[in-house]
Amino acid sequence: MGAEQDTFTALDLSVDAHVHTGFAAGRDSVGVIVAAADQAGLRSLTFADQVGPDTAWLPALADAVRRAQRRTEMTLRVAAEVEVVRPDGWLDWPADLSSLEAVSVAVSHLPLGLEILNVREVRAMLATGELTPAAVAENLVTATINGIERASRYAPAQLARPFGLLAQVGLDDTVLTAELIGALATACRETGALVEISEAWRCPSARVVATLREAHVALVPASDARYAAEVGRWQYLLRV
Repeated sequence: MGAEQDTFTALDLSVDAHVHTGFAAGRDSVGVIVAAADQAGLRSLTFADQVGPDTAWLPALADAVRRAQRRTEMTLRVAAEVEVVRPDGWLDWPADLSSLEAVSVAVSHLPLGLEILNVREVRAMLATGELTPAAVAENLVTATINGIERASRYAPAQLARPFGLLAQVGLDDTVLTAELIGALATACRETGALVEISEAWRCPSARVVATLREAHVALVPASDARYAAEVGRWQYLLRV
């Protein structure tokens, strides 16, 4: 049991599973980011820029990553951060998925029925009692699980900034019951999905990390860096 336990509790901080580039939300080129990652002593780096139906630059990103791969011994992967836009887990896919080696699933809005609620709308509905904290938690976890299951049909999946939406709408993650976290853990194990621990977003919490570890869910460090200087630099991860 000891060796198996170590597999799931040890975080490899020489891996950065989610960085952004100048192709989308980031500021720096692939080459600059790879140089910074080399300096930070990383051995693996995953590019996961935000994409949507109108994204046309994924082949260009993949070409840039392939060129950078010739100049480093690090393992470089091309992924994409794709948003869940329906309760059934439908993702805001780009038209061309051929370049992707992984999909990072994000839930930045709350799918509710036929609607997608932004942070302000969720806050307003919580304030008026139209939504309860328990309902937010349940809908968030359901959409997250469905998104992971759908993404894993196309490429290896990982979960971006888990439950980060809760803090944005003013809720503590104590609204996540053991049953809800357990359901997510089961979905991750069944699909082989990784759960990112996000340095930039400070999530999931130490409590959720501990619960996922106990459930033998694979966890990976993710800087969510938008600047090269942030790649592979850990503070929050060392605490959790």
